Amino acid sequence: MNSNTVVPVKLADAIRALAMDAVQQANSGHPGAPMGMAEMAQALFTRHLRHNPADPAWANRDRFVLSNGHGSMLIYALLHLTGYDLPMDELRKFRQLHSKTPGHPEVGVTPGIETTTGPLGQGLANAVGMALAEALLAAEFNRPEHKLVDHHTYAFVGDGCLMEGISHEVCSLAGTLRLGKLVVLYDDNGISIDGKVEHWFADDTAKRFDAYGWNVLRVADGHEVAAVDQAIKQARLTGVAQARPTLIICRTVIGKGAPTVAGTDKVHGSPLGADEIARTRTAINWPHEPFEIPEAVYQGWDQRVAGAQVQATWQKRFDAYSIQFPDEAREFTRRMRGELPADFANAAQALLNATHDKAETVASRKASQQAITALVELLPEMLGGSADLTGSNFTDWKGVVPVRAGAAGVKFGRHINYGVREFGMAAIMNGMALHGGYLPFGGTFLTFSDYSRNALRMAALMKQRVVHVFTHDSIGLGEDGPTHQSIEHASSLRLIPNLSVWRPCDTVETTAAWLAAVSRPSSIGMDVHAGGPTALLLSRQNLPFVARSAETLKQVARGGYVLQEAPDAKAAIIATGSEVAIAIDAQKLLAAEGIAVRVVSMPSTDVFDQQDAAWRASVLPKGMPRVAVEAGVTGLWHKYVGLDGAVIGIDTYGESAPAGVLFKHFDLTAEKVAQAVKNLL
Repeated sequence: MNSNTVVPVKLADAIRALAMDAVQQANSGHPGAPMGMAEMAQALFTRHLRHNPADPAWANRDRFVLSNGHGSMLIYALLHLTGYDLPMDELRKFRQLHSKTPGHPEVGVTPGIETTTGPLGQGLANAVGMALAEALLAAEFNRPEHKLVDHHTYAFVGDGCLMEGISHEVCSLAGTLRLGKLVVLYDDNGISIDGKVEHWFADDTAKRFDAYGWNVLRVADGHEVAAVDQAIKQARLTGVAQARPTLIICRTVIGKGAPTVAGTDKVHGSPLGADEIARTRTAINWPHEPFEIPEAVYQGWDQRVAGAQVQATWQKRFDAYSIQFPDEAREFTRRMRGELPADFANAAQALLNATHDKAETVASRKASQQAITALVELLPEMLGGSADLTGSNFTDWKGVVPVRAGAAGVKFGRHINYGVREFGMAAIMNGMALHGGYLPFGGTFLTFSDYSRNALRMAALMKQRVVHVFTHDSIGLGEDGPTHQSIEHASSLRLIPNLSVWRPCDTVETTAAWLAAVSRPSSIGMDVHAGGPTALLLSRQNLPFVARSAETLKQVARGGYVLQEAPDAKAAIIATGSEVAIAIDAQKLLAAEGIAVRVVSMPSTDVFDQQDAAWRASVLPKGMPRVAVEAGVTGLWHKYVGLDGAVIGIDTYGESAPAGVLFKHFDLTAEKVAQAVKNLL
């Protein structure tokens, strides 16, 4: 953003010094990548990146993602040097408890960090999501003469990011969608932890990305700031003109400057050691003490004045936009803050009441589609999609326009066809949520949540409001057999902290689940709340509607409640999803024998666990015998029934047969549940 005329040679060396000193002090970390990417970072951060250290979250800033997050001292050094609120004391506390410089970058911990990276390839995927969000917001909000949304997304990646399969998923889609404001700089140093990558990564990366439809530029010496600068200039111009993302391949030396270990795996993930650090200081002519930066170097890096000017220029544009388009300006501001509309709570209650009044018996995947159809009218930020299963997941709605691309780039729509890319879809949704402006949701079969799992975990870790629609949730999908029938998946997803999991039993619980999902707080930039992602586990088969009193209708939101009471109940049957109907039938069988039991529906164990002790005790009184029934593994349910309780489930894989046959085959029947209750009594 400025001309960078102050001691240009030493700017990159400041990164090298801070990286090797911080890693040495922590006795832990990865000095090689920051030392090797120093000039790449100098070219981007001082000449191109539009950002304001005083306001890291302003809406139209360029986004920067360090996908190879193990090189975290690169971004920490950059943030400190360019003027963010990251004092030197925090760099001295690199990788220490409660510091702002954790081992890998974490959004919400360090000002200026856009996403949590470390699992290789996912930062790149997040960047694709950010670039897609920018393109869609621009198509939605920009007007002639008013470019409200107009910024680039940059990502640094390493060999590991491009080896990970997710890189293929997301870069293929980025090329197809013609994300021209996405610029990826590849640190092509030829080294990974095990040594020279030529023995296991011999791809022609340039041809690979050319085949994706990307512009591909090469920088023969990634340590020449002017050459990197020129490549970024070309990427910005041709990317927008041709509506093609750009990969800049920068040939670098890992650990540049370290005399004896540069260019080797020795510098990848270990401190240099005192002797090598001393040699490096001599080699790069850096005579300063550890964590000491000359004032002239600080001046060369400082972006506070330039950043304030860039933001002020945009603010004038926004003010002019607000005068001419006041409604759009207010909507843009609301969405970028992650706030729900002022009247949403009333509209949500009306939707829940209307769902109950319709009393429909449909599959919960269909009930989900009905909820989506209503919610997208209330929340224009909702952005749907599916991993090539739209007609099965029902994540679309009548009249929805799909996201497509033309010669000029992305064409606005509200449903994304991700193709068969479950992992990529999940990580792209994380990136869109991190960018702000959209509430993404996407669908696939529950059994394929395994493909998405690490991105689900990252969403939970980052407290991002995304919604995963997982349909075909059990043996109830029938003839597709054990490869597609989820057995362990519901319990497995419930193990992920901060992932809210709902398995609703009918239209009412499905609507309640959606309302809970979209109402979780939105975490954007440094404004990280207690929110997070939600997984909805939905049936293929029809589920019977269950009537409720007005009071019981309110209790659904508590995650576990008494759905069907019986006077003087002697036991409780706990069930979720399609098995609630089995529990109700078992209750009737037992009532015919004079045995009173209550039916507890527990669509969300995590939400139920968050209720106060009095509520949990009112639903599951101490001493009351309990039986749980769910078409999946049984282990988790002993948390609720106790070691003396009974669990009816499936601890093997499924079979290929019609759903009705399978439920009987696996003893998931009212008779089996009723007998389990009698055995306890």
